[in-house]
Amino acid sequence: MRITIDTQERTVTVEQEGRARQVGLYTREAFEILTHHWLRVGWDLKYPYTFSWFGRPIIQLPEDMIRVQEVIYRVRPDVILETGVAHGGSLIYYATLCKAMEKGRVIGVDIEIRPHNRAAIEAHEMAPFIQLIEGNSVDPDVVRQVESLIHPGEAVLVLLDSCHTREHVLSELNAYHHLVSPGSYIVATDGIMRDLHDVPRGRPEWAQDNPATAAAEFAAQHPEFVLEQPPWPFNESVLTRNVTFWPGAWLRRKQDG
Repeated sequence: MRITIDTQERTVTVEQEGRARQVGLYTREAFEILTHHWLRVGWDLKYPYTFSWFGRPIIQLPEDMIRVQEVIYRVRPDVILETGVAHGGSLIYYATLCKAMEKGRVIGVDIEIRPHNRAAIEAHEMAPFIQLIEGNSVDPDVVRQVESLIHPGEAVLVLLDSCHTREHVLSELNAYHHLVSPGSYIVATDGIMRDLHDVPRGRPEWAQDNPATAAAEFAAQHPEFVLEQPPWPFNESVLTRNVTFWPGAWLRRKQDG
């Protein structure tokens, strides 16, 4: 593929397999073409590894954090469950939202919570809103521990951000989807892997072995969930698609009845 940006003519030309397509530079189509490749380059250069939240590294695309905030404010979950803890930045982020809304708490699950990260999370001012569980997220004992921390009738939002293989994500979806309350979501993050199989740090097998593939497979097997991008609560632009590392991620549980 060859992309040519002509700022004088104000065009973007995409050439692929002997065909060329030209669009105006200042159009929605051009924005989507350019952001797709910006995301690929940014991932390869580890752009998300440059941010922190309340003092903790948060390895996420800021655009995704804003979008998940929109969903959390609308759903107002009692519990936000995240698999994958790393440095704890996203747990801290969700905890600040809970504190601001005066509603909710956060559960973080990871197969290994390194001592220095655990110490930093537990010493953080947001620690009262966070509970940590160490263990494989699909281990039945770990799932039972999570279940024991959720009370009947509580609204639950689940974010899957641990091991990103299709097999593991599908196992997590099957393990935790029953916790998701009607109208809320289970989110299979980092489906962008399907678009990274040919970048320098990517792997060829990611074209199929990725969270988006798992989410689509899960949705086909579970009619009580619908795979969709959450609506934007505000939009005065011509744009309609998220700029995201989480394509094909959002599984909404349908309302009962």
